[in-house]
Amino acid sequence: MIAVLQRAAAAAVQVENKTVGQIGKGLLILLGVSREDTREDAELLCKKILACRIFTDENDKMNLSVRDVNGEVLVVSNFTLLANYSHGNRPEYMAAAAPQQANELYEYFTGLVRADLGHVATGEFGAHMRVTLEGDGPVTIVMESNKLKKKKEKTV
Repeated sequence: MIAVLQRAAAAAVQVENKTVGQIGKGLLILLGVSREDTREDAELLCKKILACRIFTDENDKMNLSVRDVNGEVLVVSNFTLLANYSHGNRPEYMAAAAPQQANELYEYFTGLVRADLGHVATGEFGAHMRVTLEGDGPVTIVMESNKLKKKKEKTV
């Protein structure tokens, strides 16, 4: 599972010119689900994302998490994060999960975030979406559950 986190002053997603999700201060998360992903991947990413200290404190240091600032989260599914661009000029997406599996894990991840944080908005799975972001920083971080799994295995 791949998540691209962008610290946001505000973000929104539209489907067919209708806003389906929007947030104020918080995180825009683009989420890609691979064929090998499981609920463990969603749990590891959720835990790490919600604890990640990328918001500034009173000393202008990135020392606070989205929880600490009572931030909001917008989660948008994005299978193109699994693009293989190594040959040719047209990326292929064979590593991306099939739609049913991807949607189940996307919903599971979103539910985990919502249970912990409260205000969570989403896009519409499988739809053509327009995502707008008023970035704060900019601060952009790419997280991969496979890297978190490897770290977990080394500490066990």
